[in-house]
Amino acid sequence: MKNEVDTRWERFLSEISRDKYKISDRAEKRRPLWKPRLALCMIALSAGLVVPELAHGQFLGVFNAIFGSIENDIGVSLSSINQSAEGMRALYQRTVAPLAAINQARGFVANSIASYRAQMNQVFYAPFTSAVTPGPQQLERILHSRESAQVSALQTSFTSNYGAIPVANSASPQDRVLMDVDDALGEENLKTTLIADQGADTILLAADQMENQVAISTPGSNPFLTAHAQVANLRCQAYLQKMLAAELRQEAGRIAHDNVLIKRKATAAGGINSLVTGALTSR
Repeated sequence: MKNEVDTRWERFLSEISRDKYKISDRAEKRRPLWKPRLALCMIALSAGLVVPELAHGQFLGVFNAIFGSIENDIGVSLSSINQSAEGMRALYQRTVAPLAAINQARGFVANSIASYRAQMNQVFYAPFTSAVTPGPQQLERILHSRESAQVSALQTSFTSNYGAIPVANSASPQDRVLMDVDDALGEENLKTTLIADQGADTILLAADQMENQVAISTPGSNPFLTAHAQVANLRCQAYLQKMLAAELRQEAGRIAHDNVLIKRKATAAGGINSLVTGALTSR
């Protein structure tokens, strides 16, 4: 009895299994096509997510290699360069241009400026006036004005104080020429001194500026200050040469004036000699 029951149960189970497989076959045939496509999309998406991760990892590896090269190779060279630069800076600060010596030199220049500049300016700009009458006083003020713009006023004052050249027929032609030459030389040299005084003021101003700059200069600026001083020195030499040329012209004019007088005396002596000789030989 028991075997018969078991046999029937096994037969039932086999029928159920057979029906299940038939249903599965029909469902498999009816399954839509979108499921395989969906599977392919999922695979592609997964691959897209995996590839950037791999690329990102590769880039990180490249950057790590670059940073390692900078830190290990270039970093050692930069460290050596920084050490050399630090050694040079220490050499300049302690031996070549120590700060204490620089401050001492600056203090010396500042003390010299405070001690002597005011007194030197008093000497340079001292008013040497000595005229008493109004005309010479005006001429003196113009001469001491130290302004080249006063040249025209100087010419007017010179004429009013020293007088104008006599008109024709009021003096001999030779005397008029001689007076004209003397006045021209004198007036020219006075104008030259007026312009030279203004130039001297410019040079003194440049000297004060250089002196002030030396009081705050730093190591390395000496060549520039020296070049500036050389330019100022050349300008001084130019003004000095101009004054010497004016003095030579004045001296040459004075010698020529004396020679004119000697020539006139010789001419007068010759005329007297002719008169005496004529008077003696007329008998």
